[in-house]
Amino acid sequence: MRHIRPILIFVLVLVAVFLATSGRFLVVNEPAKSDVIVVLAGETDVRPKLGLEMLRRGFARRMILDVPVAEKIYNWSEIELAEKYLKSLPEASVLSVCPVYGLSTKAETQDVARCLGGTSVQSILLVTSDYHTRRASSIFHHELRQYRFSVAGASSPDFGDQWWTHRQWAKINTDEWLKLAWWTIVDRWH
Repeated sequence: MRHIRPILIFVLVLVAVFLATSGRFLVVNEPAKSDVIVVLAGETDVRPKLGLEMLRRGFARRMILDVPVAEKIYNWSEIELAEKYLKSLPEASVLSVCPVYGLSTKAETQDVARCLGGTSVQSILLVTSDYHTRRASSIFHHELRQYRFSVAGASSPDFGDQWWTHRQWAKINTDEWLKLAWWTIVDRWH
């Protein structure tokens, strides 16, 4: 029993360190100048705002907004709303919508490849929610090796570094860790 106590204390300290840093581990924020900015589907406020900010700051000359095809808001498709929104902006001539048919980040890579087909794009700045950056970057690097990727994380009020202090943040953190584990252990090898 005397020998078990130090091992138990060591394991508890490891768990505490993991829990305290797990939210920060998910976030990779390393934007670089690129040929195009691709704003990933899944969130329609913070991600597009960051994409536009990065465009205005000169990180790329074009921006593509990924929009799910199947989504509707009342009577309008999300694609119709996104196109109307982009046309209302001063940068409208360098903005476009990429219809996303896939229901996962891995499937979204194929939609992005289709939208970039026939272009001279070599580098892509991915914009996504901060907690999604590590997994999205890994998936895009693996699935679309012909491009160079960097990533910018859009900070959302739905997530914070001290994820254990809010119920919603804890759910997002747990969900993202499960998805990252699934990608790393299973999906990456298919």
